[in-house]
Order: sequence, then C-alpha cells, then structure tokens
Amino acid sequence: MKCVICQGEEIEVRELMEEVKIENNIIFVPVRIPVCKNCGERYYDRQTMLFLEEIEEKVKNKEIELKEIGKVLTLST
Repeated sequence: MKCVICQGEEIEVRELMEEVKIENNIIFVPVRIPVCKNCGERYYDRQTMLFLEEIEEKVKNKEIELKEIGKVLTLST
C-alpha cells in the first residue's frame, strides 16, 4: 500500500488513541489502524469508523461508563 499523501511505502498497523469529541468533552478511544511511518497519515477501514460512531452514540446515550483522567480549564474573559 502506498500513502496517498506522501507516496511513502512504509505503512504499519499501530495502536493509538483516537479522539472522539462530544460537546466540550474529548474521549480517547484505543484503535488499531494503518499509519504512514513517513507523514503520519491514518487509514480507517469501515469497521473502525463504525466502532468509533458506536462509541460516540453510547456516550451520548449514557450507555457507557467513562473514567475521568484530568481536567482542561479555560480562562473566561
């Protein structure tokens, strides 16, 4: 497989944390997907996209329990 961005040929499957944003929250979801070693372009198959969409729906419907690992604060001006 060749990278569509940089034309590199070094694409490997990596486990990484994908961000799913819901309102002001960011949920990190572990996924295994092909990633270009040269430019970092990620390639999502249909199954992975459906998985991420399912997680998003479950979070919105409060069907899944999440663990809070920190806080992000903003300055209101």
